[in-house]
Amino acid sequence: MSSDKVQMAEAGNKAEAPPVAVSFFDPALKATRRSVFFQWGRTVLLLCVFILCILSLFWAVQFQAESRFPALTVWVVDFDGQLEPYRNETPIVGPAVTEVVNQILDSSSEHLGYTIKSPADFNNDPWAVRQSVYDEHAYAAVIVNSNATALLRNAVTNGNSSYDPYGAAEFVTISARDPTTYYDYINPFLYELDVAVRSYFGPRWIQTVAQEGYNISQAPQAINPAIGFTSVDLRPFVPAVITPAVSIGLIYLIILAFFNTPFMMPIHMQFIKGNHPPLKIPQWLLWRILSNIGTYFFLSLFYSFVSLAFQIPFTNPSAPDTQTAYNPNAYGHGSFVVYWMLNW
Repeated sequence: MSSDKVQMAEAGNKAEAPPVAVSFFDPALKATRRSVFFQWGRTVLLLCVFILCILSLFWAVQFQAESRFPALTVWVVDFDGQLEPYRNETPIVGPAVTEVVNQILDSSSEHLGYTIKSPADFNNDPWAVRQSVYDEHAYAAVIVNSNATALLRNAVTNGNSSYDPYGAAEFVTISARDPTTYYDYINPFLYELDVAVRSYFGPRWIQTVAQEGYNISQAPQAINPAIGFTSVDLRPFVPAVITPAVSIGLIYLIILAFFNTPFMMPIHMQFIKGNHPPLKIPQWLLWRILSNIGTYFFLSLFYSFVSLAFQIPFTNPSAPDTQTAYNPNAYGHGSFVVYWMLNW
């Protein structure tokens, strides 16, 4: 009897012993190898397809971006000598600007989508041009002021020492619309236009002044630079701390929303598993939907608190559309709630 027990114990020990490891190419692993190779190849293929179909979207956005610069519409509006009381003045500044713009458009070089517009298109109102830029009908505007030539001639004729060359024209932008596009593309091209206009206008103006014998000692700025452009950014993209809130922060918000599912799944499964009757599936699904909405409600609130903690302004007063303003808020103290709801 005792020998039978010993044999049974030995048989049990043999059954519980772990299998002996074999080499990778052992015939016993033939079916397993085939299954592993198939699943590995399928997974790699899916990842490759994902890379080509999804990740390539970012490359596609930047592909041949230079050829699409003309899509960045910039209106050029020449009011020089077009409005009272300057109609009797023969304009020279405005025609110089439009001539340079036409030369740029006729060239083969990269350029923005400059479009020469008549003042009549804006009811002869420079403020209407600004309003159009604010309303996103154009990315920017080049405005030659109605008194550009008159003030320049008055400066060299009467020796006006207070003459400001940069009052002749202005660049109107709204960088908060898309800071990357403005800082990387639009602003550099506008700077090139500024240089090109002054290079074109300067020698001709100096020749005119020399021929007419003006005394320029009291207003040397009327000779150099003579004219310039004032940059008017209706809504500057400031302060720098707002950058995460409209870029990387949104990616983190998406990641939080994604990980909400695996984090909450064990909690939800308590309604299905356990020593109790399981919850009906339709009601369980409804609970998951409602609980996720509630989760996002609080997550978005605390995400918004981060922006508030780092003093992103949410309580600035509103401002006119056609004047430069830093972070004006259309909803006053309710702007934070609007921001929170957008994140939610």
